[in-house]
Formats: sequence, C-alpha cells, structure tokens
Amino acid sequence: MLFNSFAFLVFLPVVFVIYWFVFGRNLKLQNAFVLAASYFFYGWWDWRFLSLLFASSVIDLLLGQGMVRCRTAIQKKWLLTVSIVINLTLLGFFKYFNFFIEGMDDLLSVVGFQANLPTLRVILPIGISFYTFQSLGYVIDVYRGHVKPGKDPVTFLAFVSFFPQLVAGPIERAKDLLTQFQRSRVFVLEDANDGLRRMLWGFFKKIVIADNCATISDTIFAGDPATTPGIALFFGAFFFAFQIYGDFSGYSDIAIGCARLFGFKLSQNFNYPYFSRNIPEFWRRWHISLSSWFRDYLYIPLGGYNTKWGRLRNVMITFTVSGFWHGANWTYMAWGALHGTYFIPEKDRSKKPAKVPQLSEFRQIASTFLLVTFAWIFFRATSIHAALDHFKYMVLNIGESLGAMILYCWRFEMLFVVLLLIVEWRSRTDAYAMARLPFSIVVRWSLYIAMIYAIVLNIDLVSSHEFIYFQF
Repeated sequence: MLFNSFAFLVFLPVVFVIYWFVFGRNLKLQNAFVLAASYFFYGWWDWRFLSLLFASSVIDLLLGQGMVRCRTAIQKKWLLTVSIVINLTLLGFFKYFNFFIEGMDDLLSVVGFQANLPTLRVILPIGISFYTFQSLGYVIDVYRGHVKPGKDPVTFLAFVSFFPQLVAGPIERAKDLLTQFQRSRVFVLEDANDGLRRMLWGFFKKIVIADNCATISDTIFAGDPATTPGIALFFGAFFFAFQIYGDFSGYSDIAIGCARLFGFKLSQNFNYPYFSRNIPEFWRRWHISLSSWFRDYLYIPLGGYNTKWGRLRNVMITFTVSGFWHGANWTYMAWGALHGTYFIPEKDRSKKPAKVPQLSEFRQIASTFLLVTFAWIFFRATSIHAALDHFKYMVLNIGESLGAMILYCWRFEMLFVVLLLIVEWRSRTDAYAMARLPFSIVVRWSLYIAMIYAIVLNIDLVSSHEFIYFQF
C-alpha cells in the first residue's frame, strides 16, 4: 500500500479510530491490532509474502529467546550466526540471486566456458532490506546484551512489521521501538497535531517536489547523452538529487508523523543533509538509521579506526557494502565506493552550525553538494557504462549549454527546489521544516491549505509514483 494512494487515505483514519477509541485502554489489544493492521498494510501489496515476513520474524524471536538459555558464549555465538546466515540468505536469494548467477555466467565466459546458467523470475518482496536489518539488528543487540529478548510474540511481530516504517524505514533499534510497544500509550493532541503537520510536509516533498523533479531527471537519464547538452546532463543529476531527497526524506517524514498519531516516536532519518559541509557530516545527516546500522554492525566490528590502513579498508568495505544493499547492480557499489573514496581523506571537524554562516561555510556546503550530486549519477544510471557516458558528455558537450542553462533555470521545478532550500535553511535547527511556525493561526492555516491544494493538483491517486526506496 502506497502512502500516496486512495487506499491509504481510507486505511489510516479507520485504523486510527479503532486503535484509540476501541482498544485505547488495553495495551495488548492495541499491539495486536497494530500487528493486524501492519500485516493488512503489507499484504495489500502482495499477500504471498506475508509468510516470509512472519517466518523471518519468528525465527529471530526464537533465536533471541534461545540466547537467554545458552550456558556459554560459544552457544550464543552459534545462535547469532544462524540468524545472520538465515537473514542474509533470504535477502540474498530474493534480491541478489540473478545478479550472482549472471556474474558467474560472465566470469565463466571470460575463461572460455559458455555455461548459460539459468536465472529465476524472482519477485523482490517490498521492504525486505529494511525489515531484515531491523530484525537482525535486534538479534545482534540481544547477543551483545544491549536489550533483553522479547517474550511476547505479538509485541515482537508488531515491532518488526510496524506499518509506518515497514517498507522503507527508518530502520529502528529494539531499544528504541520495541520498548515503546511494551509501554502504555495515551492519546496526546499535541503529538497528533505534530504528526499530521509532519505528514503534510512529507507529502509536499514527495508529491510536489520529488515527483516534479522526476519529470526532468527521468527524461534526461532516458535520453542519449551524446546528443544532450552538457548543462542538461548536469541538471539531470541536479534534479535527481532533489528527487531522491524529496522522495526518501518525504517518506521518512510521513512515517515519523504517522507513528506519532499512534503514540510512537521514530528515529530522525534525515537532518538537512544538503547543508553538510563535508562528506562525513553528510553521512551523519543522510539516511541516518542505515548509516548508523552499518557503523555499529559492520564498520566497528571490522575494527573501525584501528590503524591508518585498517581505517581505509574498513571504510571502503562499509561504503561498498552499503551501496550493494541498495540494489543488485554494479552502479550501486560504484556509488558506495565513490562515497568511501570521498570519505577517507576527510575527518569530520564540523562544529555546530553558526546562526550566521561565514562565506567559507557556503563554499563547503556547495562543494559537498556537488560531490554528492556527481555520485548520484552512478546511483541513477542503469549501468557503469551509462554513468561514465553521462560524465563524459557532460564535459564534451558543455559548449552547447547556454540556452539549456537558461531553460532549466527558469523551469517551475527549479522554483520548487529554491523554495525547499529556503524553507529548510530557515528551519535547519529544527527536527523538520514545519516543526515551528512563528506565524499567526490565520497565516499557518493559509499555508496548510496552500500546501494541500498543491498536493491535490499534483497527486494521481490512481497511478501514483512509487517511492524510490521501495525497490530496495
């Protein structure tokens, strides 16, 4: 079920009313209803994969409980290994099976064997990368003693499948979200208002900004770079940068706001990443729940910053794997490796942003944004060859660019981007852009109505654009 669909428009208020007005005084019934609603939400896409979600959740629940009964550290490590193997095998089969088969086929052909290994028509279960990491993170935390294993199956299953963040995060830790399922929740009007306001901002970023930027970036990346002006190729990457930001951070805002309606607080997933002054700061602000997951469960176990060469190795492994997490394509690994290359020579010396930034900070922000935007070309391209062609003709065709630059700078999509930057710069110290609106009630409601009107003008409830991260 898409957030930007008619089905969700009906689903959310029905679930909200039943949750608070029917089960509001009984924690167990609330959790059971959240579980049922979450499975209905997920099954709306394809009910066949409910069994996969259920099975993987139950396995990790039992393994976590089994660790309590282990008498030795070796026994606990065996259970942890079982969880890692099962989770990554399921993820690997559904997401990467054909990639590895085709790679093996290509490798054999290089040495003279024509194997023609068979591929499968494997459907990628929506959200599998997210709920797999959330469930696996729970088992690792139980093993490390950071959380106690869940005893109530309903509570744990609801934690793994919580519908606001099930299919695209934030990837929550058990100490943050599972514990909220174990505590009584009461309706707080202020929290609900904040949740609705954050959802409104998320829908605006997704539908008005991201989907409109997509009309430009999709057209340019689908074209022939050899016949496209260089500045147009740059603007293709530029608008994709705001498409993916508006799309994914918009989803996170909707998810966080939706959870607030039900008395839950999800983790902050974006913190104005395009205002970062260097690449390490960018990764403290972009997809925070995933970058912190890889830091805690991969980078640090590899050794972290133990030696100079150890840091280089561990950074490159972590970023390349995080790129591969996004999809079964060499382009994602190249994107991750490029960010690792950016990251290595820098140390995050970022101080708290000044209220009135200096000119040097604006230069740092601009240069960091350009580095990130160039990396997005690999992320968006269909192949390494296509990405390199994009770079190549962006330089070679630069002489044909004056007219194209004027054209793109005056498009209404650029006005949306400028509006986004102004609004977020003004509120860059807040949790999100509309967290505090220092206006009268008349001005605030005029703003809300204008945003809703813009959303309605741009939304297509019948054939809505999927969120980009649904494919991961």
